[in-house]
Amino acid sequence: MAERVFVDSDWLQTQHGAVLVHVGTTMGGQDPRAAYNDRHLDGAEFVSLDDDLADPPDGVRGRHPLPSPERFAAVLDRLGIDDDSLVVAYDDRGGAFAARLVWMLRILDVDARLLDIAPAAISARSGSESERANVASPAPAPERSARPWPAEAVASAAEVAVHIDAGGVVIDSREAPRYRGEVEPIDPVAGHVPGAINRFFGDNLDDGRLRSVEDLRDRFAVVADDPDAIVYCGSGVTACHNALAIEHAGLGRPRVYVGSWSGWSADPDRPIA
Repeated sequence: MAERVFVDSDWLQTQHGAVLVHVGTTMGGQDPRAAYNDRHLDGAEFVSLDDDLADPPDGVRGRHPLPSPERFAAVLDRLGIDDDSLVVAYDDRGGAFAARLVWMLRILDVDARLLDIAPAAISARSGSESERANVASPAPAPERSARPWPAEAVASAAEVAVHIDAGGVVIDSREAPRYRGEVEPIDPVAGHVPGAINRFFGDNLDDGRLRSVEDLRDRFAVVADDPDAIVYCGSGVTACHNALAIEHAGLGRPRVYVGSWSGWSADPDRPIA
């Protein structure tokens, strides 16, 4: 049976010393720190997607390029996360943003899971006594050596193009209207990578909770015969939710094109569908 990448509160209560992380971002349309201060699970540390999990926007690198290994190592030091840690991350958007942290840790071989919790459950409570007992108090870890991002876990724009030309699977994780180019609320150019198929990450959820493994296998059956499948989205964030769902379903770990549509569309030499 595939490892549980998504876990629930009952599972969390059985784990001792887990590092619980609340991921916030300005992508949610509000001040992420204020939202965290307003409501979060007890014992959860705050991480900013914009400041901690990405470098500044950078043209063809996209709106949320991966941070340098040195910057990310400093973030993990601050949180007390080392190679032996168990990290459980969540957000108030069904995992849309926290998935980025979980994916980043997993490709570095750190045991990280995404908490499958409905947003309403976070607003209704700040964490049970049993959950608090299982959450590790933050303690700075010994200075962590920076580890480069594994080449086999990420894909460049050129690799996306080559993979599609070879008949490989590339998945666009955005909403269908954005994929079809009918609307584009963020990036200056609408459309999608020619040859990519659409699997909106939000459809991994049903009423705010993860669908069954069987449903996920059906959703992503197209990747079963492509161990080198690639996922992308607008800026390499919600694509991680699809990547984790595919792994949770036992279909392997796809590569993530972190530049995603924001990076692809910033290059005038790239074709657009």
